[in-house]
Amino acid sequence: MSAPSTDPDTVGTDGEELMQRYRTALTGVFGTPQRTLVRGEGVTVWDADGHAYTDLMAGIAVNALGHAHPRLVAAVTEQLSTLGHISNFFTSVPQIQLAERLLELSGAQATGGTVFFANSGTEANEAAFKLARRHGDATRHRILAVEHAFHGRTMGALALTWKEQYRAPFAPLPGGVEHLPFGDQDAMVSAIDETVAAVILEPVQGESGVNASPAGYLEAVREACTRHGALLIFDEVQSGMGRTGTWFAHQNTQVTGGARVMPDAMTLAKGLGGGIPIGALVCFTEATSQLLTAGQHGTTFGGNPMATAAGLAVIETIEHDGLLEHVSELATAVCDAASGIGHVQAVRAFGGLIGIDLDVEIAPAVVAAALEAGWIINATGPHTLRLAPPLIIDADTLRTFLQQLPALIDRALTATETKASS
Repeated sequence: MSAPSTDPDTVGTDGEELMQRYRTALTGVFGTPQRTLVRGEGVTVWDADGHAYTDLMAGIAVNALGHAHPRLVAAVTEQLSTLGHISNFFTSVPQIQLAERLLELSGAQATGGTVFFANSGTEANEAAFKLARRHGDATRHRILAVEHAFHGRTMGALALTWKEQYRAPFAPLPGGVEHLPFGDQDAMVSAIDETVAAVILEPVQGESGVNASPAGYLEAVREACTRHGALLIFDEVQSGMGRTGTWFAHQNTQVTGGARVMPDAMTLAKGLGGGIPIGALVCFTEATSQLLTAGQHGTTFGGNPMATAAGLAVIETIEHDGLLEHVSELATAVCDAASGIGHVQAVRAFGGLIGIDLDVEIAPAVVAAALEAGWIINATGPHTLRLAPPLIIDADTLRTFLQQLPALIDRALTATETKASS
């Protein structure tokens, strides 16, 4: 029996058939997929029925170079043809090189920093959770997180995540975590004392709709952590690797509202591998690097040659193609194009991470209308659309989407009203 075809020319109109097979074969934790995608190139993907879509979500900020980027394909192919996986009883050249590049880009190379590679963002945050535990003791036992935070769905990362809907079915979660209002400087600073092992937060919250804290908040938290000996850990799983126009969001003064703010550690994933699963915990100091010792943490797949070769290719392409500057310019183009659109209440654009608030609760319906019109976006709530396109996207494509957004909103309003009256 031959394997099912993934070629859109031969799959033909089998989209519904594939969806039926999905419902039978896959555990239903993701709900019903919107489409069966079979191919991608640049910022375009095609479904099993041959329909094309412009991808403004990039696999939730993962596909930094878009789909099937020649440099990424060549790097992964060459590495897999040479040495694909070796376990962590051994190391490899791309693993060492990627760690060195991350330390260089973060500025942690000069301060004794090190890198632990994982397979995903939630695994990187699990490592960060254990780092915090190792920094703590019987008296320094509290870990502070913030409201509306999303750090992942494994048990430790879930304990740091704020949303009750995600947490409640799996209680009891690992203890000692307290959630404080995001951006409330007085609340956070007054909560940090000698009982706090670590503060973990996202410089830009993606899950909550692309929100950054007020100017000076991160600096104040940094100062309080330093004063009381607590670790400051940034979750840059979504905001890192050039997504906001700097290598990391904490280097972006638009995000910090002032100077760059250096954490003690940060977590990365999503854009790091450009679609190849990889995560990382970057420690910024020698003392932090020494908290996790041999045998205290590990992974079989993390940092294997293929994934780290992909990470190197992503970094080299961002540098070679000037994508940091490019996505910074995108933010301006988006804000200009979105101004004055009916029902658009606010636009928050940090490079290629964009939140659009609507004045009506129709964001999921707009996502559905956009998909029918050939655009892939997502909603982070009833009011908010999120765009996180490949960093290679051009400004004209984003402007075209925004030109069509009023019609998509109208269709969503009509669909919502029709549903309500039926």
